[in-house]
Amino acid sequence: MSFGRAFFASCLGTLAALAVLFFLTFIFFVSLISGLSEDKKVAVAENSVLHLELDAQITEMQQENPLAGLPIPGAEVRKIGLLQLKQAIAHAKDDDNIRGIFLEVGQPMAGFSSLEEIRTSLIDFRQNGKWVVAYNEVMSEGAYYLASAADEIYLNPQGELEFNGLTISIGFFKKLFDKLEIHPQIFRVGEFKSAVEPFLMEKMSPENRLQLTALADGINDYMLTRIAESRGVDKQRLEEISDNMLVRNADAAVDLGLVDSLLYIDEFTTLLKNKLGIGVDDKVSLVPYNRYRKSFSTYKKSDNEIAVIVADGTIMPGDGNQNDQVIGADTFVEEIRKARKDDDIKAIVLRVNSPGGEFVSSDMMWREIELAGQAKPVIASMGDYAASGGYYLSMACDTIVAQPHTITGSIGIFGIMFDLSDFLGDKLGITFDEVRTGDFGDTYTVTRPLTEAEKNFIQRNLDDYYNTFTTKAAEGRDVAHEEIQKVASGRVWTGQQALERNLVDVLGGFNDAVEIAAEKAGVGDDYKVRYYPTPKNFLEEILANLEENTQAKAMKSGLGEIYPWYKQVQKLRQYHGAQARMPFEMEIR
Repeated sequence: MSFGRAFFASCLGTLAALAVLFFLTFIFFVSLISGLSEDKKVAVAENSVLHLELDAQITEMQQENPLAGLPIPGAEVRKIGLLQLKQAIAHAKDDDNIRGIFLEVGQPMAGFSSLEEIRTSLIDFRQNGKWVVAYNEVMSEGAYYLASAADEIYLNPQGELEFNGLTISIGFFKKLFDKLEIHPQIFRVGEFKSAVEPFLMEKMSPENRLQLTALADGINDYMLTRIAESRGVDKQRLEEISDNMLVRNADAAVDLGLVDSLLYIDEFTTLLKNKLGIGVDDKVSLVPYNRYRKSFSTYKKSDNEIAVIVADGTIMPGDGNQNDQVIGADTFVEEIRKARKDDDIKAIVLRVNSPGGEFVSSDMMWREIELAGQAKPVIASMGDYAASGGYYLSMACDTIVAQPHTITGSIGIFGIMFDLSDFLGDKLGITFDEVRTGDFGDTYTVTRPLTEAEKNFIQRNLDDYYNTFTTKAAEGRDVAHEEIQKVASGRVWTGQQALERNLVDVLGGFNDAVEIAAEKAGVGDDYKVRYYPTPKNFLEEILANLEENTQAKAMKSGLGEIYPWYKQVQKLRQYHGAQARMPFEMEIR
């Protein structure tokens, strides 16, 4: 029996080793093939149409999915880099082989500022006399806003169009914590710093409701204004359509002027053939976005470089991770420092898309940005979010450029500590006791409630952090401290509202920020743009994707409908230390 067990264990060990060897060999050959295909330039035929399928997660930078097309977990995940997409559309504008764009979008995973960037690029594409047509079976509110940049919009006869206004939804955990006997101990500065409300309340505070209402109204008003311009429909009529949900079906969407016609896909294909002037039996030459990106190079010979340093995600200590959308303070500081010391880099554009995060990390990054600003122009380009810690980074820049939709501001501080003593004692039967030296020997503990002295100590620290935040904001914006305090208190604003309150300098997009950087650097049109941090290599990406997506898929399968709530609870692990973070987790739909 012992021999049998040993033999069987040896066989299993051999099989495991062979499986690992096979996997590594497979990865090597996939990497080799992928590398060869990357080097091969794609040819674009004459009379082609650029096909943009944008039902994907829109991230700031392109994050290649090396598992795409393989029959393994994670292969179905699609991510599109906003900045690379804008490059492709700009190149297609001057590409004689591209006649137009087929925009296929139904449920894009992007904020309105990202959609605005793409929308602006599509409108610019049309300036050369080229056309953009949009078609899908279903269009969400965001998808329709993007599609409204097209010359023509088509919908499936049985399709659906969402046009009923915006909703900002927040989940609250107080009842859950009450049932589990978990007691949040909250510290904050600013009546609008409402990131802690989900742990204390069952609904929004009046202050939070006020700021979110203003935020939703501001975004919705801007969106309706732009749709009215594009579609030639009176804005007040659009408000009536939206408020009363008059788009009940596809026919109503046509009658109300939101779409041009209802077509099945074969009819839409015939329409494309007519636009291209080809026969009914000819095939439309559609060039997918991922292939088109390989048809051209963005390389430009110049001794002048504008470095675009991307800060996308939550601010945390340590190294960054683009896949998890984490801005690591150490990684970011290193990139800024290298750009500051590189004489070939004449200016820096800081591309910020962050709801904030850990305060000390934000301050470390702020310091390096300030030093860089003493050596060369540093311009902030705000994306969907530049709130709290995200604004902390931006306020050190020479010029701040925001989209009208950008959620910004949130100048405030909070901290959370959880008292788990009742949960551990009553639910799990675990109790604790302690001895210590002094009154503060074990302040940061979850095994007992904090004393009043400890609470006062933590609150005083947060008050100091808040004073640091507002003082540096006032210095960065060159205004009195009292003026910053009027628009602080943790309140968030749209980019338009922030401009009116002197929190930003210019309304515009990424291209505007690059042009401002070039102008301030005095390089005219003689410059090249390079993006940092440098993406991971193929092998690093494939291993990271495989691990991340396998774990996520297993958790989703096991937890089912409660998986989103599990993700919310997991985020609590990031709330260590003082937080300069956006005052709510937001879903706009």
